[in-house]
Amino acid sequence: MGKKTQQRLNEDITSKEVRLISDSGEQLGVVSIEVAIDKAKEVGLDLIEVAPNSKPPVCRILDYG
Repeated sequence: MGKKTQQRLNEDITSKEVRLISDSGEQLGVVSIEVAIDKAKEVGLDLIEVAPNSKPPVCRILDYG
């Protein structure tokens, strides 16, 4: 079995800037973490860090459940 990694969500994301992808898959560019979290909250979804080792990390707006 592979290693299970814990994805960071919302306020747990520690980077100051992220590359943001919308819930529809649209690239929204590099934004501050505050803007990214606000955009996710506006649509009632979560911000999930999907590529933490990228520079800047890639985050996507999704329903985490």
